[in-house]
Amino acid sequence: METTLRGVGVSHGVAIGEVRHMGTAVLEPPAKQIPTEEAEREQGRARQAVEAVAADLIARGNLAGGEAQHVLEAQAMMAQDPELMADVDRRIAVGSTAERGVYDAFASYRALLANAGEYLAGRVADLDDVRNRIVARLLGVPMPGVPDSDEPYVLIARDLAPADTALLDPALVLGFVTEEGGPTSHSAILARALGVPAVVALPGAGELAEGTVIAVDGSTGEIFVEPSAEKRAEMESAAAARKAALSASSGPGATSDGHKVPLLANVGGPGDVPAAVEAGAEGVGLFRTEFLFLDDSKQAPSEEKQVAAYRAVLEAFPEGRVVVRVLDAGADKPLDFLTPADEPNPALGVRGLRSLLDHPDVLRTQLTALSKAAQGLPVHLEVMAPMVADRADAKAFADACREAGLQAKFGAMVEIPSAALRARSILREVEFLSLGTNDLAQYTFAADRQVGAVSRLQDPWQPALLDLVALSAEAARAEGKSCGVCGEAASDPLLACVLTGLGVTSLSMGAASIPYVRATLAKHTLAQCERAASAARAADSAEEARVAAQGVLSGE
Repeated sequence: METTLRGVGVSHGVAIGEVRHMGTAVLEPPAKQIPTEEAEREQGRARQAVEAVAADLIARGNLAGGEAQHVLEAQAMMAQDPELMADVDRRIAVGSTAERGVYDAFASYRALLANAGEYLAGRVADLDDVRNRIVARLLGVPMPGVPDSDEPYVLIARDLAPADTALLDPALVLGFVTEEGGPTSHSAILARALGVPAVVALPGAGELAEGTVIAVDGSTGEIFVEPSAEKRAEMESAAAARKAALSASSGPGATSDGHKVPLLANVGGPGDVPAAVEAGAEGVGLFRTEFLFLDDSKQAPSEEKQVAAYRAVLEAFPEGRVVVRVLDAGADKPLDFLTPADEPNPALGVRGLRSLLDHPDVLRTQLTALSKAAQGLPVHLEVMAPMVADRADAKAFADACREAGLQAKFGAMVEIPSAALRARSILREVEFLSLGTNDLAQYTFAADRQVGAVSRLQDPWQPALLDLVALSAEAARAEGKSCGVCGEAASDPLLACVLTGLGVTSLSMGAASIPYVRATLAKHTLAQCERAASAARAADSAEEARVAAQGVLSGE
C-alpha cells in the first residue's frame, strides 16, 4: 500500500528504486590494558593508521574534485591534528591499545566541540567519520560505507559523511535519503553538486526495509513508499517534462517578459569552474576563498599562491562578473593563525570580517593579491566582506580595499539580521549587497544550520527570512544599487521566482541548479513573481509560504 513521508528536499530530481542501507557504524573497541613495553609499538600503529586515513581522504578528494575536494582535505587535516595525536599517545602510554586510545581521544575532543556550541555540530559529524575510519583500519575490518551493488538503488543512511557523498556513483545511486542533516549540510551541498536527488531530515528513514521500492522527489522532500503504477508514471512524466524544459532553456537568466536576472555560480576555487561554465553561469556570485586558506591552518597562503588561484577563476569569465568573498574564517572554519581557540560560542564571536580587521595584514595581502590577479583582464571584479553587522564594519572594509589600491566594487554580505534592518545605512559605504541566506536563517531563528532537529527553522521559505530579504532589496533599490542572493535559497527554482519578486537583482548557486532555475524563471513574468512573493510573505509558516507561491505561479 502506498504511503507518503516528508523530509526536506535538498537536491532536485526524481529517483525510483529499491532501498539499500548504509553500513552500520564501527563498534566501540574493547577497553583492555596493554603492557608498558608495548606502548611504543601501539603508538606507531596509531600514527600509521592516521596517516593512511588522511591519505585516503586526500585521494578521494582528488578523485571527486571541486567543492568535495576542499571538504575532504579539511577532514584529512582533522585526522592529523597534532593535539589529538598527542592525546592518543598519552592514552596509549598509560595502557590503552591503539584503537582504544584513538576512540577515547576523539570522544574527548568531540565533547569539547559539542560544548563549544551547536554551530560546530557539522564538524562533530565529520570528526566521527574520521574516528570510525581510523578505528576500522586498526581493527582490520572494512569501513562501513556505500553498499556493494550491481543494480541501481536509493541509499538510506542516518547521515552521510563527506567522504561517502563525494564518491557516490550517480549511475548506481539513484538518490539518497537521510534521517539527519539540513538543507545547508555538507551532504546536501555535495548532493546538489553531483546532481543526485536527495531528501534529508526524514524521521524514521532507517526503518524502511531493505529492498522496499520508494520514489524520492528531491524538490518537494516527499517519499512515496511502494508507489502505485499511477504514481510512478506521474513522477516519471514530471521528471521527463522537467528534463525537456532544461534542454530547451539556455542563455542569460530572465523572466518570460524579459526582466533580466543574472544567474551566477558559487565556487570554491578553480576546480569548480568547468561545471559553472558548462551550466551557462553568467559569472561567479560567490567565490569562497577560505578553501585556499584551509590547505594549511597554521599560516596564510603566500600572495603568489593567492594570485594564481584567483586569476584562474577570473580568466574563466571574460567580460563576466566575479564576486569574491574575502576570507570567512571562524566558527566551523577555524584557522590557527587567525581565529581564537577558546571562544565559548564561535558562531557568535570573532569570525568573518571581525577576524580580518583584527589581522589587517592578512586582509591587506588578500586584497593586494586580488588586485594583481585582475590586472589586464576585462572581468568585472567585485569583492565583498562576510559577517558585516553595521555601517562601521562596511566602512572599515571599504577603507581597506581603497588602501590596497583595489580597482573593484566593494560590497557587504547580509548574514546578520542587523545588516538587513540597517541595509540602507550600510549601502552608503559599499556598492552592493549579497544575501547569504544560510547564515541569515541561522542567526534569525537561532537555529544551527547543521542540526536536523531544527531544520524547519533553516527553511529559506520562512516568511520572517523573506521579510529580511525584502528589506535588503528595497534598501538597495532606494540607493540605486544591486542586491543579490548567494545562499542555498537561490538554488530552489520556485523560491528563485519569489526572490526575483522581492527585488533581488541576481541569483548565485551551485552549478547543477542553474539550468533548473533558468527554465523556471523563463516560464513566469515579473508581475507573477511579485504576486508570488507577496503571497509567500503573507503566510505564517514556510510550508504555507511555499504552497501560496506555488498556487500563484501555477495559476491556481
